[in-house]
Amino acid sequence: MATPIKFGTDGWRAIIADDYTVDNVMRVAEATARFMKQHKMKKAVIGHDCRFGGTLFVSTTARVLGAYGIKCHIATDFVSTPMVSLGVVKLKADLGVVITASHNPPSYNGYKLKASYGGPMIPSDIAAVEAHIPDVCSLTHLPSLNELAQKKLLAEVDLETMYLRHVKKNFDLKAIKQSAGKLAYDAMYGAGQRTMRKLLPRSVFLRCDYNPGMHGHAPEPIHRNLLDLSNTIKKNPKITAGIANDGDADRIGMYDEDGNFVDSHHLLLILLLYLYKYKHMRGKVVFTFSVTDKLKKMAEKFGLPYEITKVGFKYIAEIMTKEDVLVGGEESGGLAVKGHIPERDGIWMGLLVLEFMAKTGKTVKGLVEEVYREVGAFAFDRDDLHITEAQKQAVIAACNNRSYKAFGSYKIQGVEDLDGWKFLLGDEKWIMIRASGTEPVLRVYAQAPSQDETRVMLDAAKATIL
Repeated sequence: MATPIKFGTDGWRAIIADDYTVDNVMRVAEATARFMKQHKMKKAVIGHDCRFGGTLFVSTTARVLGAYGIKCHIATDFVSTPMVSLGVVKLKADLGVVITASHNPPSYNGYKLKASYGGPMIPSDIAAVEAHIPDVCSLTHLPSLNELAQKKLLAEVDLETMYLRHVKKNFDLKAIKQSAGKLAYDAMYGAGQRTMRKLLPRSVFLRCDYNPGMHGHAPEPIHRNLLDLSNTIKKNPKITAGIANDGDADRIGMYDEDGNFVDSHHLLLILLLYLYKYKHMRGKVVFTFSVTDKLKKMAEKFGLPYEITKVGFKYIAEIMTKEDVLVGGEESGGLAVKGHIPERDGIWMGLLVLEFMAKTGKTVKGLVEEVYREVGAFAFDRDDLHITEAQKQAVIAACNNRSYKAFGSYKIQGVEDLDGWKFLLGDEKWIMIRASGTEPVLRVYAQAPSQDETRVMLDAAKATIL
């Protein structure tokens, strides 16, 4: 029986050599080719991050697409997801494929699809590709890369250099280097390592070497995975900020000058403040259901329209292709802004914050304080519960049935259920429960006025649901 292949919130992901195999990649690649032929698409851009087998799976994908007469531009080396997305736009391609499992543990690999506009394919198109996946790839012979090159159906492309040129056209790197101070950068063994060395070479670099095993750690840029970065900043008074990217460098985590974590909620608010108040830009604010409602508060204060989507950047990208969006983002560190491709880009967002610092002379802590003056102070945290499927389904059923009336001393005053369940507790406090779309975990989120209280709330939620 064929292994079921499903695309989650951001592509298909599976454990290497278990379900993520050459045969299954061939199946997904054939579905991609069939979709492309159905829509008269002729050109694709393909790249991979630093995970095990990237070159093999890029080659497999290109050979399948090539067998269908589709020309493929393949990256010369590992690249970030935004580099592939930008390459799709610059090369006027019809579609992009990124071999990456993003922030998942190193035992995983994955397959992301990018549209011609340089962002995630819209959900309906992803569903159409998924519907084309055969039980077994129908191709009995795959042409070699040399054969495809001779037929002009294959070409290598330096996507990293293309991206670097694009960055240098859009940022005053000299001003950032002179004014923003010394940076500490943690690549988490991911695809941003080489690019940041080239852009900001005087930085302090952590986990910036090629290591597909990643020492067994998931490259997700959240505080518990970045303690070395935090401690490095605390020990070095010359460092004014810290930036971390995930495995394919489309997500960001950041630290202030004291080594305190600045999550994506705060970064979204900082970016909106910068673009609206200092760069005098306008547009819609779009964010996923799990993002702080402080973003809604700032948008209303600035008189900007806003929209809340389901979890998954593909929903934001779809709106960005149709409307004038100023800032878009999700809780997991994927942020996008006007003036760039409709794609998450951890490096680009980091440079924007550094530019904000350079132009105002403020530290990261100073930027956070300015945000608090606009919308009030808050803290956010999240637990990932690795529980049995039976436990997870029991919690989901209880949420659906509105069985929970309180979490410890926190009485539930209302429930929102756009994607998961957000339990409103009053005084801008809430707890949210949602099953991950990319990992076998149940996520529990909390917002409160202080970090200590978010911890109390998360513990109360865990005690209630398990």
